[in-house]
Amino acid sequence: MNKTPLFNEHVQLNGKIIDFAGWELPVEYSGILNEHHAVRKAAGLFDVSHMGEVDVLGKDAAKFVQNLVTNDVSLMANHQIIYCCMCYPTGGVVDDLLVYKRNAESFYLVINASNVDKDYAWMQENSKGFDVKLINLSPNIAEVAFQGPLAQEVLQTLTDYPLDDITFFTFAENVMVAGVSCLVSRTGYTGEDGFEVYAPNGDIAKVWTAILEAGKDKGVLPCGLGCRDTLRFEASLPLYGNEIDKDITPLEAGLGIFVKLEGDDFIGKSVLVAQKSEGLKRKSVGFELIDKGIPRHGYPVYADGKEIGVVTTGYISPSLERTIGMALIDADYSALGTEIQIGIRKNMAKAQVVSKRFLTKNYKK
Repeated sequence: MNKTPLFNEHVQLNGKIIDFAGWELPVEYSGILNEHHAVRKAAGLFDVSHMGEVDVLGKDAAKFVQNLVTNDVSLMANHQIIYCCMCYPTGGVVDDLLVYKRNAESFYLVINASNVDKDYAWMQENSKGFDVKLINLSPNIAEVAFQGPLAQEVLQTLTDYPLDDITFFTFAENVMVAGVSCLVSRTGYTGEDGFEVYAPNGDIAKVWTAILEAGKDKGVLPCGLGCRDTLRFEASLPLYGNEIDKDITPLEAGLGIFVKLEGDDFIGKSVLVAQKSEGLKRKSVGFELIDKGIPRHGYPVYADGKEIGVVTTGYISPSLERTIGMALIDADYSALGTEIQIGIRKNMAKAQVVSKRFLTKNYKK
Protein backbone atom coordinates (compact mmCIF):
# COMPACT_ATOMS: atom_id res chain seq x y z
CA MET A 1 0.00 0.00 0.00
CA ASN A 2 1.23 3.47 -0.91
CA LYS A 3 1.10 6.34 1.55
CA THR A 4 1.07 10.02 0.58
CA PRO A 5 3.41 12.46 2.37
CA LEU A 6 0.35 13.58 4.38
CA PHE A 7 -0.48 10.15 5.79
CA ASN A 8 0.60 11.06 9.34
CA GLU A 9 -1.54 14.21 9.22
CA HIS A 10 -4.58 12.11 8.29
CA VAL A 11 -3.96 9.75 11.19
CA GLN A 12 -3.54 12.65 13.64
CA LEU A 13 -6.85 14.13 12.41
CA ASN A 14 -8.59 10.77 12.94
CA GLY A 15 -9.19 10.26 9.25
CA LYS A 16 -10.92 6.98 8.36
CA ILE A 17 -8.30 5.37 6.14
CA ILE A 18 -9.28 3.12 3.21
CA ASP A 19 -7.56 1.53 0.22
CA PHE A 20 -8.07 3.73 -2.85
CA ALA A 21 -6.33 2.44 -5.99
CA GLY A 22 -3.53 1.07 -3.83
CA TRP A 23 -3.21 4.23 -1.70
CA GLU A 24 -4.03 4.61 1.99
CA LEU A 25 -6.26 7.69 1.99
CA PRO A 26 -9.00 9.09 4.22
CA VAL A 27 -12.58 8.53 3.09
CA GLU A 28 -13.78 10.97 5.77
CA TYR A 29 -12.78 12.77 8.98
CA SER A 30 -15.87 14.37 10.56
CA GLY A 31 -18.43 12.75 8.23
CA ILE A 32 -19.09 12.86 4.48
CA LEU A 33 -22.14 15.12 4.75
CA ASN A 34 -20.40 17.55 7.09
CA GLU A 35 -17.39 17.80 4.80
CA HIS A 36 -19.56 18.09 1.69
CA HIS A 37 -21.47 21.05 3.11
CA ALA A 38 -18.24 22.67 4.31
CA VAL A 39 -16.99 22.79 0.71
CA ARG A 40 -20.28 24.22 -0.59
CA LYS A 41 -20.53 26.85 2.18
CA ALA A 42 -16.93 27.62 3.26
CA ALA A 43 -13.97 25.54 1.99
CA GLY A 44 -12.49 22.08 2.26
CA LEU A 45 -8.94 20.78 1.93
CA PHE A 46 -8.20 17.50 0.15
CA ASP A 47 -5.04 15.44 -0.09
CA VAL A 48 -4.72 14.51 -3.78
CA SER A 49 -1.02 13.70 -3.69
CA HIS A 50 -1.79 10.31 -5.26
CA MET A 51 -2.52 12.03 -8.58
CA GLY A 52 0.10 11.69 -11.30
CA GLU A 53 2.19 14.42 -12.93
CA VAL A 54 4.22 14.14 -16.15
CA ASP A 55 6.50 16.73 -17.74
CA VAL A 56 6.58 16.85 -21.54
CA LEU A 57 9.64 18.77 -22.73
CA GLY A 58 11.27 19.40 -26.09
CA LYS A 59 10.98 20.88 -29.55
CA ASP A 60 7.95 18.73 -30.46
CA ALA A 61 6.19 19.01 -27.09
CA ALA A 62 3.16 20.88 -28.44
CA LYS A 63 2.89 18.60 -31.48
CA PHE A 64 3.16 15.48 -29.30
CA VAL A 65 0.49 16.61 -26.81
CA GLN A 66 -1.79 17.66 -29.69
CA ASN A 67 -1.60 14.13 -31.10
CA LEU A 68 -2.17 12.62 -27.65
CA VAL A 69 -5.33 14.44 -26.51
CA THR A 70 -8.80 15.30 -27.80
CA ASN A 71 -8.79 19.05 -27.10
CA ASP A 72 -7.01 21.68 -29.24
CA VAL A 73 -3.60 22.41 -27.73
CA SER A 74 -2.76 24.87 -30.52
CA LEU A 75 -5.23 27.38 -29.05
CA MET A 76 -3.62 27.41 -25.60
CA ALA A 77 -1.87 30.48 -24.24
CA ASN A 78 1.12 30.12 -21.92
CA HIS A 79 0.02 29.34 -18.33
CA GLN A 80 -3.36 28.15 -19.54
CA ILE A 81 -4.89 24.75 -18.64
CA ILE A 82 -7.28 22.59 -20.65
CA TYR A 83 -9.32 19.52 -19.75
CA CYS A 84 -9.26 16.66 -22.26
CA CYS A 85 -9.12 12.91 -22.80
CA MET A 86 -6.49 10.58 -24.16
CA CYS A 87 -8.10 7.99 -26.41
CA TYR A 88 -7.22 4.58 -27.75
CA PRO A 89 -7.42 4.10 -31.54
CA THR A 90 -10.85 2.54 -30.81
CA GLY A 91 -12.12 5.87 -29.42
CA GLY A 92 -12.34 4.54 -25.85
CA VAL A 93 -10.70 6.58 -23.11
CA VAL A 94 -7.19 5.88 -21.77
CA ASP A 95 -7.72 8.61 -19.16
CA ASP A 96 -9.03 12.12 -18.68
CA LEU A 97 -6.45 14.71 -17.70
CA LEU A 98 -5.46 18.34 -17.32
CA VAL A 99 -2.85 19.82 -19.67
CA TYR A 100 -0.85 22.78 -18.28
CA LYS A 101 1.11 24.79 -20.86
CA ARG A 102 4.24 26.61 -19.73
CA ASN A 103 5.34 27.30 -23.32
CA ALA A 104 5.45 25.50 -26.67
CA GLU A 105 8.28 23.26 -25.46
CA SER A 106 7.09 22.57 -21.92
CA PHE A 107 3.81 20.99 -20.78
CA TYR A 108 2.72 19.54 -17.43
CA LEU A 109 0.11 16.76 -17.55
CA VAL A 110 -1.95 15.80 -14.49
CA ILE A 111 -3.41 12.29 -14.66
CA ASN A 112 -5.51 10.01 -12.47
CA ALA A 113 -3.87 8.08 -9.64
CA SER A 114 -5.25 4.69 -10.66
CA ASN A 115 -3.88 5.15 -14.18
CA VAL A 116 -0.39 6.60 -13.65
CA ASP A 117 1.63 3.60 -14.78
CA LYS A 118 -0.71 2.80 -17.67
CA ASP A 119 -0.85 6.43 -18.82
CA TYR A 120 2.90 6.96 -18.67
CA ALA A 121 3.50 3.77 -20.66
CA TRP A 122 0.92 4.95 -23.22
CA MET A 123 2.64 8.33 -23.53
CA GLN A 124 6.05 6.71 -23.99
CA GLU A 125 4.70 4.31 -26.59
CA ASN A 126 3.18 7.16 -28.58
CA SER A 127 6.18 9.51 -28.26
CA LYS A 128 8.12 7.68 -30.98
CA GLY A 129 8.86 10.02 -33.86
CA PHE A 130 8.52 13.14 -31.69
CA ASP A 131 11.47 15.13 -30.35
CA VAL A 132 10.27 15.08 -26.73
CA LYS A 133 11.43 14.03 -23.28
CA LEU A 134 8.88 12.60 -20.84
CA ILE A 135 9.51 12.73 -17.09
CA ASN A 136 7.20 10.97 -14.63
CA LEU A 137 7.24 13.41 -11.69
CA SER A 138 4.53 11.53 -9.77
CA PRO A 139 6.76 9.95 -7.08
CA ASN A 140 8.18 13.35 -6.07
CA ILE A 141 5.23 15.75 -6.34
CA ALA A 142 2.44 16.13 -3.79
CA GLU A 143 -0.81 18.05 -4.23
CA VAL A 144 -3.62 19.48 -2.16
CA ALA A 145 -6.94 20.76 -3.47
CA PHE A 146 -8.50 23.67 -1.59
CA GLN A 147 -12.09 24.13 -2.71
CA GLY A 148 -15.01 26.34 -1.75
CA PRO A 149 -16.28 29.93 -1.76
CA LEU A 150 -13.80 31.01 0.95
CA ALA A 151 -10.77 29.26 -0.62
CA GLN A 152 -9.23 32.39 -2.10
CA GLU A 153 -9.81 34.51 1.00
CA VAL A 154 -8.06 31.95 3.22
CA LEU A 155 -5.25 31.04 0.83
CA GLN A 156 -4.46 34.71 0.21
CA THR A 157 -3.46 35.08 3.88
CA LEU A 158 -0.62 32.60 3.22
CA THR A 159 0.87 34.18 0.09
CA ASP A 160 1.88 37.58 -1.26
CA TYR A 161 1.00 36.43 -4.79
CA PRO A 162 -2.21 38.17 -6.00
CA LEU A 163 -4.52 35.18 -6.40
CA ASP A 164 -6.96 37.25 -8.49
CA ASP A 165 -4.30 37.03 -11.20
CA ILE A 166 -4.75 33.25 -11.35
CA THR A 167 -7.99 33.12 -13.31
CA PHE A 168 -10.13 30.07 -14.03
CA PHE A 169 -8.06 27.28 -15.63
CA THR A 170 -4.76 29.15 -15.47
CA PHE A 171 -1.75 28.61 -13.19
CA ALA A 172 1.35 30.26 -11.78
CA GLU A 173 4.64 28.71 -10.70
CA ASN A 174 7.03 29.65 -7.91
CA VAL A 175 4.16 30.95 -5.78
CA MET A 176 5.25 31.12 -2.14
CA VAL A 177 2.52 29.53 0.04
CA ALA A 178 3.34 29.35 3.75
CA GLY A 179 7.00 29.73 2.81
CA VAL A 180 6.91 26.89 0.26
CA SER A 181 7.47 27.40 -3.49
CA CYS A 182 4.40 25.94 -5.21
CA LEU A 183 2.63 25.60 -8.52
CA VAL A 184 -0.88 26.96 -7.98
CA SER A 185 -3.77 26.52 -10.42
CA ARG A 186 -7.38 27.69 -10.30
CA THR A 187 -8.86 24.27 -10.93
CA GLY A 188 -10.74 21.64 -8.97
CA TYR A 189 -13.18 18.76 -8.96
CA THR A 190 -16.10 20.01 -6.88
CA GLY A 191 -18.00 22.60 -8.93
CA GLU A 192 -16.78 25.31 -6.53
CA ASP A 193 -14.11 27.97 -6.91
CA GLY A 194 -10.76 26.86 -5.58
CA PHE A 195 -7.14 25.99 -6.16
CA GLU A 196 -4.89 23.01 -6.61
CA VAL A 197 -1.47 23.47 -5.01
CA TYR A 198 1.53 21.33 -6.03
CA ALA A 199 4.75 21.11 -4.00
CA PRO A 200 7.62 18.67 -3.39
CA ASN A 201 6.73 15.76 -1.11
CA GLY A 202 8.83 17.09 1.76
CA ASP A 203 7.09 20.48 1.80
CA ILE A 204 3.42 19.64 1.38
CA ALA A 205 2.70 19.05 5.09
CA LYS A 206 3.67 22.65 5.81
CA VAL A 207 1.14 23.87 3.21
CA TRP A 208 -1.58 21.51 4.47
CA THR A 209 -1.15 22.54 8.12
CA ALA A 210 -0.99 26.25 7.31
CA ILE A 211 -4.22 26.18 5.29
CA LEU A 212 -6.15 24.35 8.01
CA GLU A 213 -4.80 26.72 10.66
CA ALA A 214 -5.65 29.83 8.57
CA GLY A 215 -9.19 28.58 7.94
CA LYS A 216 -10.07 27.04 11.30
CA ASP A 217 -12.30 29.96 12.34
CA LYS A 218 -14.00 30.17 8.94
CA GLY A 219 -15.44 26.66 8.74
CA VAL A 220 -12.62 25.15 6.70
CA LEU A 221 -12.37 21.37 7.15
CA PRO A 222 -10.07 18.57 6.01
CA CYS A 223 -12.06 16.46 3.55
CA GLY A 224 -11.88 12.86 2.40
CA LEU A 225 -12.59 10.85 -0.72
CA GLY A 226 -16.25 10.35 0.22
CA CYS A 227 -17.34 13.94 -0.25
CA ARG A 228 -14.91 14.39 -3.13
CA ASP A 229 -17.13 11.94 -5.01
CA THR A 230 -20.47 13.45 -3.97
CA LEU A 231 -19.23 16.95 -4.83
CA ARG A 232 -17.90 16.05 -8.29
CA PHE A 233 -21.04 14.07 -9.03
CA GLU A 234 -23.40 16.95 -8.16
CA ALA A 235 -21.34 19.12 -10.52
CA SER A 236 -21.72 16.43 -13.22
CA LEU A 237 -17.96 15.87 -13.47
CA PRO A 238 -16.93 12.44 -14.81
CA LEU A 239 -14.94 9.84 -12.91
CA TYR A 240 -12.67 7.45 -14.78
CA GLY A 241 -14.01 3.93 -14.34
CA ASN A 242 -17.57 5.25 -14.00
CA GLU A 243 -18.58 7.74 -16.71
CA ILE A 244 -15.55 7.06 -18.93
CA ASP A 245 -13.30 4.08 -19.53
CA LYS A 246 -11.68 2.07 -22.33
CA ASP A 247 -15.11 1.02 -23.62
CA ILE A 248 -16.81 4.43 -23.41
CA THR A 249 -15.91 7.26 -25.79
CA PRO A 250 -15.81 10.93 -24.75
CA LEU A 251 -18.77 11.62 -27.06
CA GLU A 252 -20.89 8.92 -25.40
CA ALA A 253 -19.92 10.39 -22.03
CA GLY A 254 -21.21 13.82 -23.07
CA LEU A 255 -17.74 15.37 -23.23
CA GLY A 256 -17.99 16.49 -26.86
CA ILE A 257 -17.08 20.08 -25.94
CA PHE A 258 -13.59 18.79 -25.09
CA VAL A 259 -13.23 16.88 -28.37
CA LYS A 260 -12.11 19.06 -31.30
CA LEU A 261 -12.91 16.98 -34.36
CA GLU A 262 -12.33 19.87 -36.78
CA GLY A 263 -8.73 20.44 -35.63
CA ASP A 264 -5.49 18.51 -36.00
CA ASP A 265 -5.34 14.73 -35.92
CA PHE A 266 -5.18 12.86 -32.59
CA ILE A 267 -5.25 9.21 -31.57
CA GLY A 268 -8.79 7.85 -31.96
CA LYS A 269 -10.08 10.84 -33.94
CA SER A 270 -11.25 8.89 -37.01
CA VAL A 271 -13.48 6.65 -34.87
CA LEU A 272 -14.97 9.65 -33.06
CA VAL A 273 -15.61 11.47 -36.36
CA ALA A 274 -17.48 8.39 -37.63
CA GLN A 275 -19.39 8.05 -34.36
CA LYS A 276 -20.57 11.65 -34.52
CA SER A 277 -21.46 11.36 -38.19
CA GLU A 278 -23.47 8.17 -37.73
CA GLY A 279 -25.13 9.37 -34.52
CA LEU A 280 -24.52 8.13 -30.99
CA LYS A 281 -26.06 4.79 -30.09
CA ARG A 282 -25.43 5.36 -26.35
CA LYS A 283 -25.58 8.54 -24.30
CA SER A 284 -24.75 9.58 -20.75
CA VAL A 285 -27.86 11.01 -19.08
CA GLY A 286 -28.91 12.33 -15.73
CA PHE A 287 -31.86 10.81 -13.92
CA GLU A 288 -33.89 11.37 -10.77
CA LEU A 289 -35.33 8.46 -8.80
CA ILE A 290 -39.07 8.64 -8.22
CA ASP A 291 -39.34 5.51 -6.07
CA LYS A 292 -37.26 4.83 -2.96
CA GLY A 293 -33.79 3.33 -3.15
CA ILE A 294 -30.21 4.26 -3.98
CA PRO A 295 -29.00 3.66 -7.55
CA ARG A 296 -25.41 2.39 -7.24
CA HIS A 297 -22.73 2.21 -9.89
CA GLY A 298 -23.27 -0.84 -12.10
CA TYR A 299 -27.02 -1.25 -11.48
CA PRO A 300 -28.96 -2.04 -14.69
CA VAL A 301 -31.36 0.43 -16.33
CA TYR A 302 -34.58 -0.72 -18.04
CA ALA A 303 -37.30 0.69 -20.29
CA ASP A 304 -40.06 -0.97 -22.33
CA GLY A 305 -39.34 -4.24 -20.56
CA LYS A 306 -35.72 -4.48 -21.70
CA GLU A 307 -32.30 -3.57 -20.34
CA ILE A 308 -31.09 -0.34 -21.96
CA GLY A 309 -27.97 0.59 -20.01
CA VAL A 310 -26.22 0.91 -16.68
CA VAL A 311 -25.94 3.37 -13.78
CA THR A 312 -22.50 4.99 -13.76
CA THR A 313 -22.94 6.99 -10.50
CA GLY A 314 -25.86 7.42 -8.09
CA TYR A 315 -26.38 9.11 -4.71
CA ILE A 316 -28.81 10.95 -2.50
CA SER A 317 -27.49 14.42 -3.32
CA PRO A 318 -26.42 16.17 -0.07
CA SER A 319 -27.02 19.62 -1.58
CA LEU A 320 -30.31 18.91 -3.36
CA GLU A 321 -31.67 16.25 -0.99
CA ARG A 322 -32.90 14.26 -3.99
CA THR A 323 -31.85 10.84 -5.25
CA ILE A 324 -30.13 11.38 -8.56
CA GLY A 325 -27.70 9.60 -10.82
CA MET A 326 -25.97 9.35 -14.15
CA ALA A 327 -26.38 6.42 -16.52
CA LEU A 328 -25.09 5.30 -19.91
CA ILE A 329 -28.15 4.20 -21.88
CA ASP A 330 -29.46 3.57 -25.39
CA ALA A 331 -29.75 6.94 -27.11
CA ASP A 332 -33.39 6.23 -28.04
CA TYR A 333 -34.31 6.70 -24.38
CA SER A 334 -32.18 9.77 -23.64
CA ALA A 335 -34.80 12.50 -24.09
CA LEU A 336 -35.56 14.59 -21.00
CA GLY A 337 -38.66 13.32 -19.21
CA THR A 338 -38.34 9.72 -20.43
CA GLU A 339 -39.44 7.23 -17.77
CA ILE A 340 -36.93 4.50 -16.98
CA GLN A 341 -36.49 1.91 -14.25
CA ILE A 342 -33.41 1.15 -12.19
CA GLY A 343 -32.81 -2.43 -11.07
CA ILE A 344 -32.04 -2.00 -7.36
CA ARG A 345 -31.36 -5.47 -5.99
CA LYS A 346 -34.60 -7.37 -6.76
CA ASN A 347 -36.77 -4.27 -7.18
CA MET A 348 -37.52 -2.07 -10.19
CA ALA A 349 -37.43 1.58 -9.09
CA LYS A 350 -39.08 4.23 -11.25
CA ALA A 351 -36.90 7.10 -12.45
CA GLN A 352 -37.01 9.91 -14.98
CA VAL A 353 -34.34 11.22 -17.32
CA VAL A 354 -33.36 14.76 -16.27
CA SER A 355 -30.62 17.25 -17.14
CA LYS A 356 -27.16 16.36 -15.85
CA ARG A 357 -26.84 19.96 -14.68
CA PHE A 358 -27.89 18.95 -11.19
CA LEU A 359 -26.17 21.91 -9.57
CA THR A 360 -25.03 25.32 -10.79
CA LYS A 361 -21.23 25.43 -10.76
CA ASN A 362 -19.76 28.31 -8.75
CA TYR A 363 -16.50 28.83 -10.62
CA LYS A 364 -14.85 32.23 -10.55
CA LYS A 365 -14.37 33.01 -14.23
